[in-house]
Amino acid sequence: MRTLIFTMLLIPLLVISQSATDYPVLENGMITANPTKINEFEKGIAAHNKMYHASGVYGARVYWISNGTNVGKYMWVMGPLTWSAMDTRPAKEGHDEDWNTNVLPFTMAEGDQTYWKFHPALSNFPKDFDLKYLRVMMIDMTRFQEEQFMGLLGKVSKVMKDKYPDDPYGMYTNEMPSEKDGRDFAFVDFFDKMAFMGEEDTFPKSYESVHGEGSWDTFMAIMKESTNGIEREIWVYRPDLSGLSSKVMAAQRQ
Repeated sequence: MRTLIFTMLLIPLLVISQSATDYPVLENGMITANPTKINEFEKGIAAHNKMYHASGVYGARVYWISNGTNVGKYMWVMGPLTWSAMDTRPAKEGHDEDWNTNVLPFTMAEGDQTYWKFHPALSNFPKDFDLKYLRVMMIDMTRFQEEQFMGLLGKVSKVMKDKYPDDPYGMYTNEMPSEKDGRDFAFVDFFDKMAFMGEEDTFPKSYESVHGEGSWDTFMAIMKESTNGIEREIWVYRPDLSGLSSKVMAAQRQ
């Protein structure tokens, strides 16, 4: 019985076939700084990342969330790295002690940790680019309708690659989804000018152009049945707080 229940709970993770036993994951830690200790927090996390998370799979970047219910919070992102790499993540040579002494005391007693599986085949990183802004769209899937929603992603990817081949974006699924937070899937756009947010949304027309007349109505009908809501945030990359630079290498995301 326990096996059956656990399998049911894992449905959102199983609807995309995993051809490999080890796959890329991003570790995201949402941090709320003590509002009276912002300077101390930023100084501590900057030094920590530059000491312990400045290169390789354990490299980390920090983003500042600029809107929504999480406005003003920080997102600490490590990876992509595999689950097996988690076993040898930095933990010695003062890593944990430094975090506990120079970062944690300047935060609030709240936080959130998520692990996002990266899907290279559905994503597009056509060239190297420098991070500045991320538009993060998180979708809450309807329970037992996950397969319907996930079935749309290949069609979305085809439209993006056919009609917007130069635009970098990533698709991710939450490895530890919760019915309470509604963050089962994420689509992330990367852009360097806020003018991007004011551009006309041509995706519906592009979708019909690729998949045929009436296909957009079908798409929206499936979205209505298989999702409960969408949350959007803009994250601003903070080079001063990050270990990794702003440069994203396309070859490392394929």
